[in-house]
Amino acid sequence: MNGFSYKVKTELGQDTLARTGVITTPHGEIKTPAFIVVGTKATVKAMTPEQVKGVQAQAVLANAYHLYLQPGHKLIEKAGGLGKFMNWDGPTFTDSGGFQVMSLGSGFKKVIDMSGEEAVAPKKERLAHVEEDGVRFKSHIDGSKHLFTPELSMQIQHGIGADIIFAFDELTALVDPYTYQVEALNRTHKWAERCLKEIAKLRNKHSDRPYQALFGVLQGANYEDLRRQTAKFLGGLDFDGYGIGGAIEKEKIGEIVRWVNEELPENKPKHMLGISEPDDIFEAIENGVDTFDCVSPTRVGRNGAFYTFKGRMNIKGAKYRQDFTPLLKDCTCYSCANYTRAYIHHLFKSNEILALTLMSLHNEHFIIKYYS
Repeated sequence: MNGFSYKVKTELGQDTLARTGVITTPHGEIKTPAFIVVGTKATVKAMTPEQVKGVQAQAVLANAYHLYLQPGHKLIEKAGGLGKFMNWDGPTFTDSGGFQVMSLGSGFKKVIDMSGEEAVAPKKERLAHVEEDGVRFKSHIDGSKHLFTPELSMQIQHGIGADIIFAFDELTALVDPYTYQVEALNRTHKWAERCLKEIAKLRNKHSDRPYQALFGVLQGANYEDLRRQTAKFLGGLDFDGYGIGGAIEKEKIGEIVRWVNEELPENKPKHMLGISEPDDIFEAIENGVDTFDCVSPTRVGRNGAFYTFKGRMNIKGAKYRQDFTPLLKDCTCYSCANYTRAYIHHLFKSNEILALTLMSLHNEHFIIKYYS
């Protein structure tokens, strides 16, 4: 028994792939469907681990690329792993660094735009270049150069010590032509096999450590043939679960998720990478996704947006200056139970850091309570 398992509890059936289940990890259970809170650099921005628990988050996802650069995976390993390092005793995830293939490469700009012909922002230098063996990165921190290979990604994530880790993949943009999507997908398949070999070596070398589940990552953009092809290929390999990633048009999320989940093994968990908008979450769950993550709840909160059932609202608006109601009526989050829109509006206008925390608390609570 390796300490990791997944069990389906209920299935809705008929025209939906929606289900509930339980993922068991060495650091606790995750009842699915579940939103996984993102703590990119071993911290959920503007929130303490105790506050993350307070919004009923079951797990936290950190970023292998960023932690490799700072403070370094070997330091985190010496600290006893990600959970001990950041004082989080629940399950943890790390992504592979594959997202940075695009975000620091063809999509390098403040907001990734996958619809234009030239995705590299003006006056920005491309910091990632894909090769057959891996990806060459130039650090956005100090300019140092690094070659990220599937093997290194596994070594980094193994050192960080998360319960669930992801295979290294090449994330493409929607602007990439079909021929390049095929090329990148073939490369991702080769990297997936290399990740499996490397993690097997690391598990054998450190057999005393808690088991790390490895999820394969599915790419293929908006192409049904590529999505089904990669689902069949990766579904035939010895992965513990699967991450559905890649550039996806919002209108096609449900359709693409269904394509891959019709091909993947039913008895393994499926994670959707990078979604948090309520309608996207419902689409993903309806088509068989068990867990999902995104930085959006805290990111938009730090910029003044709070979630409601009618969409996002911006607390910086003048109409909230004398609004002494909570962010959302009947919401049970700490922020809504204790503070008014007028007060949080004042905090933003005064550039007070507490504003960022109160908004982040509400947004994470809202997504977890009502949409997962």
